[in-house]
Amino acid sequence: MGNCHTVGPNEALVVSGGCCGSDQKTYVVGGWAWGWWLVSDIQRITLEIMTLQPKCDDVETAEGVAITVTGVAQVKVMTEKELLGYACEQFLGKSVMEIKSVILQTLEGHLRAILGTLTVEQIYQDRDKFASLVREVAAPDVGRMGIEILSFTIKDVYDKVDYLSSLGKTQTAAVQRDADIGVAEAERDAGIREAECKKEMMDVKFVADTKMADSKRELEMQKASFNQEVNTKKAEAQLAYELQAAKEQQKIRLEEIEIEVVQRKKQIKIEEKEIERTEKELIATVKRPAEAEAYKMQQLAEGQKIKKVLTAQAEAEKIRCIGEAEAASIEAVGKAEPLIFLFHHNSVMRKKL
Repeated sequence: MGNCHTVGPNEALVVSGGCCGSDQKTYVVGGWAWGWWLVSDIQRITLEIMTLQPKCDDVETAEGVAITVTGVAQVKVMTEKELLGYACEQFLGKSVMEIKSVILQTLEGHLRAILGTLTVEQIYQDRDKFASLVREVAAPDVGRMGIEILSFTIKDVYDKVDYLSSLGKTQTAAVQRDADIGVAEAERDAGIREAECKKEMMDVKFVADTKMADSKRELEMQKASFNQEVNTKKAEAQLAYELQAAKEQQKIRLEEIEIEVVQRKKQIKIEEKEIERTEKELIATVKRPAEAEAYKMQQLAEGQKIKKVLTAQAEAEKIRCIGEAEAASIEAVGKAEPLIFLFHHNSVMRKKL
């Protein structure tokens, strides 16, 4: 039988041993593991960040000046399986204070060794570079313990012979001197720069005024062009409106003319009908009687004329007949005389006989 063991994310669980006598270790970070009673060995190791304050008292620098340096380091156990195994080999079964003590001694040893290679000025003036150097040198050693240096900073640097104070005064004087020189140079440069700035300002102002004048002129030209275009468009619109109005008036006038034509046609038709009616009335009341009278007179005249012609023809026929009769009579008389003579002769002859 066995038990289930759980750990949070700030701890690692190390399970060693097994039912078959295996010495293999199992590492569990933030989870659970099964352990057999009386057979499995269950141990824990912290994964929390540990804060250390390495301190080296009266360590001689490269110039032989004894100084005291205090730092602050943040370290923790790494969780990669192989590196966690290194940490477990070094620190499993130890308390956090014991782990801190081992790592602190390692860091202080490296800090002391590096202090002996640097001058006070290098340590004091560039603490970040000094701290970075300590971290780089110490990282491989603590890494072989499964420990990672998260950060390392220099907290304090001081000495007992006022070297740093003198250095500070010297640096302060140098800084003051450099500051005075800097002020003079700055004032000189400021004057030069001021003159240059004034010149640049005048140049910029001239360029700006020129650009402004150009922009204003261009704006006026654009406004004039725009106004011309607007006026042209207005004139075109007005002309188009008047043209359209004229067309509309023309259409209206054409429609009015068409209406007048239609009305005139109707009026003409009415007048034609009236004339036709009047003509019919005249025909019925005047023309027909007049024509009848004229026809009557014409017929009478024709009758008289025919009468005269017939009378003349009758007279002519009469005369012709008389003439023909006379001619026939004459001819008959001419033919009858020999007969008469013969008859007379015969009568005489008979009488004589």
